[in-house]
Amino acid sequence: MQEKETAYPKIHDFEFEGTSQPVEFVETTQVVSGVECDVYNLLGDKTKDLGIIRIQPGGRTPPQRVVGGDRTIEGHVSGTGALVVIRTNGNGDPETYKFTDDASEKLSVEVKIGDVMQWRAAENSKLVVYEVCIPPYQDGRYENLQ
Repeated sequence: MQEKETAYPKIHDFEFEGTSQPVEFVETTQVVSGVECDVYNLLGDKTKDLGIIRIQPGGRTPPQRVVGGDRTIEGHVSGTGALVVIRTNGNGDPETYKFTDDASEKLSVEVKIGDVMQWRAAENSKLVVYEVCIPPYQDGRYENLQ
């Protein structure tokens, strides 16, 4: 018998750049089929917001070009997958950052304006990642390329 999946538990604090901050859940949005994002405000800090993105096994976020904001930081929470980034100041070859639960350190990646990014979950693993937007996310921050 298949176990029924329960809703992803909401978080109450988040550690970012060495500081733990209390957060408040705002809403869950459907990004594309198989990809959801829980949106959080950081309490007492209006300079940024947080998205916890859940990607089903084998799923992908749409390729997105960053077109706004001061800083966009992507990071791993759990599961196995990769973040693929094509840098505007590079040679056009993608940079692939692989993430697993076995990693000894939690890597985060800053994606700059003009860069294209895409999260990809492994075929056999749900991938949970985070995204911090400085300033907070607004429509038009990303350009979906598909």
